[in-house]
Amino acid sequence: MKIGILSGGGDAPGINAVIRAIVRKGIQDYGYETVGIKDGWHGLVTNEFVPLDISSVSGILPRGGSILGTSRTNPFKHENDPETIMRNARKAKIGAVVAIGGDDTLSIAYKMGDYGLKCVGVPKTIDNDLTGTDYTFGFMTAVGIATEALDRLHTTAETHHRVMILEVMGRYTGWIALEAGLAGGADVILIPEKPFSIKSICKCIEHRQKRGRSFSIIVVAEGAKPKGGKEIVYSESVDEFGHIRLGGIGYYVGKEIEKCMGIETRVVVLGHLQRGGSPTAFDRILATRLGVGAVDLVHQRKFGYMSAVKGNDIVSVALKDVIGKRKTVDLSLYDTASVFFG
Repeated sequence: MKIGILSGGGDAPGINAVIRAIVRKGIQDYGYETVGIKDGWHGLVTNEFVPLDISSVSGILPRGGSILGTSRTNPFKHENDPETIMRNARKAKIGAVVAIGGDDTLSIAYKMGDYGLKCVGVPKTIDNDLTGTDYTFGFMTAVGIATEALDRLHTTAETHHRVMILEVMGRYTGWIALEAGLAGGADVILIPEKPFSIKSICKCIEHRQKRGRSFSIIVVAEGAKPKGGKEIVYSESVDEFGHIRLGGIGYYVGKEIEKCMGIETRVVVLGHLQRGGSPTAFDRILATRLGVGAVDLVHQRKFGYMSAVKGNDIVSVALKDVIGKRKTVDLSLYDTASVFFG
């Protein structure tokens, strides 16, 4: 059998580790031929493939990004693209596709199953908000990067007696903000699951001032919003899956604190720094295990499923039970973090 591999959506540290695992496992254990599909689902529409063998994936384990490229292509937004995908897959003799991606990419994999394309999934999102799996690779790397940023911001915030605000990724959920904030000793953490009030933030800052602490550190997820308000939007344009581009919540919070308290604030937006660079050891191992698990699903002919991690086990989860759902923050963990607010 020939297996096609694609990565869709935003990049995450660990994609290359997944690709490496699929190729090695497929060739060595099952004798599969493997081929890379360029730039996500776009490559199946435009017929762009690259052969993959053990030599071509050698050395990519620690590399960030994706050697295959990625895109946010939605073939169901373009007339006849699903049929084109099927035609190109048959022409290339691709017997199964392993789709590495989040909800959008995996929803396409599920829908293409109705057209006869045999797909399995590997969950990928640094936001860690995909249901059906305890963790997604890339998340721990992003948390580590954000935590290091907080450690650095602490020193300059304390020196200059400022409020420092770190804006991190998290469109719908606050996993990165929460875990990085907890690890980095944040004084306030703002997440999409808990709409905030500027008044309560200022009370935390005032409480610290009464304790003799002349600085504060705030972590805010990009999708956090004030009570009764909406997310702060960087751009009204949407991608092919209907997502608007968020950004600017950190600056909004900073300006409101300055108006309320008359104290100086500074804002740092990590943005794509969270996606870049080498994956952590945890993410390399998780990505490798998920890649191996995906090939096993192909061999077992469990199409329409994705590999996932539950506890310390790699399991299979039906895509129909995953797509369109979201794993929100464990609020008991948020309660633990709130012990250290103010």
